[in-house]
Amino acid sequence: RVRTQTHSIGMASTATVASASAAYAARPALPSRRVVRASRASVVVRAADEKDEPFDARAFRRELSKSPKYNRSFKKDDESAEAMENAGIGMLSKGGLVAQMRAEGFQHVKGDVTLKLADAYGFCWGVERAVQMAYEARKQFPDEQIHITNEIIHNPTVNKRLQDMGVKFIEETAEGKDFSDVKEGEVVILPAFGASVWEMKMLAEKGVSIVDTTCPWVSKVWNAVDAHKRKEFTSIIHGKWAHEETVATTSFAGVYLVVKDLAEAEYVCDYILNGGDKAEFMAKFANAHSKGFDPDVDLEGLGIANQTTMLKGETEQIGKLLEKTMMSKYGVTELDNHYKNAGDTICDATQERQDAMYKLVEDKPDVIIVIGGVNSSHTH
Repeated sequence: RVRTQTHSIGMASTATVASASAAYAARPALPSRRVVRASRASVVVRAADEKDEPFDARAFRRELSKSPKYNRSFKKDDESAEAMENAGIGMLSKGGLVAQMRAEGFQHVKGDVTLKLADAYGFCWGVERAVQMAYEARKQFPDEQIHITNEIIHNPTVNKRLQDMGVKFIEETAEGKDFSDVKEGEVVILPAFGASVWEMKMLAEKGVSIVDTTCPWVSKVWNAVDAHKRKEFTSIIHGKWAHEETVATTSFAGVYLVVKDLAEAEYVCDYILNGGDKAEFMAKFANAHSKGFDPDVDLEGLGIANQTTMLKGETEQIGKLLEKTMMSKYGVTELDNHYKNAGDTICDATQERQDAMYKLVEDKPDVIIVIGGVNSSHTH
């Protein structure tokens, strides 16, 4: 019997680290800090304690982008790309078994074992862009201390490589992220997941140089929740409330509620149609809503957005459920006054990898191997 093992590499694929370029290797390693991994129980800095006074996050981002100390340009520097490849974290491996499989029709047969490779795998464009921008920052600022507000991506190999290059990861304490070591004139990288607008504001006030590697697809979600806010709708965000990307997204939202799956969305919709125990609702969504959220008031107008690495099919189900619920409660003719779909905010690369996984599953392999960060939503 031929045993088929399927090897699918997602956005957080792990690679072997080789020695980096001499320019990086020559630098003495700086003391590293614990890498922050947000979980359901972790303390997350949300809104610089969510100030009560009005704050226009969109206007702030627009002004920040004009600052000479803010950079989000991807230079596509060949030397930085080569350093990534030498370290074993290039976008596509140019050698080894993966490259061989790619050349052999995405599979490799040896004896009674068939190894198949997903049609879409490895770093997406947004992740490659973020990592290479971090390498470019090291080249641009060879002597300055560089910090990063969180993991650049959910890939322990890549994050370890940045630590070896002297990049300090902001430490999380019981009170939240500790930015006390960040000094004026130093450099701070914002990861591919983005950072909250309050962190951006605090860093700008510190006078640091900001290298913003936020994936453009994440920025698209920020625009969606901003559209909800301008319409005075509550943003229903399909995601994990403590995930770095969702933390950033909620900081750009007005009133919001984070639901992690279809079951939680069904609970919300049942409350909209039939009412329920308000205390139970608030307990169920503790930490997953905006300050002052009231389910008896704030569920009359809804918009949907999502964490970009969630399962697209489930996001679509939640969107249809919300739409049907609001039609049932207010009528078809009033739908536009109570529901807004800002469009598809699942990134193309995520969808391509999900589709590739579905295709692999159809082949009914004996084993599927997913290589990725254990704390990655995309891996899950």
